[in-house]
Amino acid sequence: MENSLKTVREHHGMSQRALAEEVKVTRQTINGIERNRYDPSAELVFKLAYFFECSVEDIFQPAVELETTVRDV
Repeated sequence: MENSLKTVREHHGMSQRALAEEVKVTRQTINGIERNRYDPSAELVFKLAYFFECSVEDIFQPAVELETTVRDV
């Protein structure tokens, strides 16, 4: 899942550690999300969107749009 968490976090003048404390995860978790090495849980996705007062889509975007057709199934 692609994301703009680093951009959003920096726009708000926050460090990884400060954000991690706010949403109750480790700094390493925030770092992993920002580097696209870790896909956050749905709960964490919503916590981050709520914290930054934005939509989930403002921070997270699917890496590839999946289009399912009858032939694909």
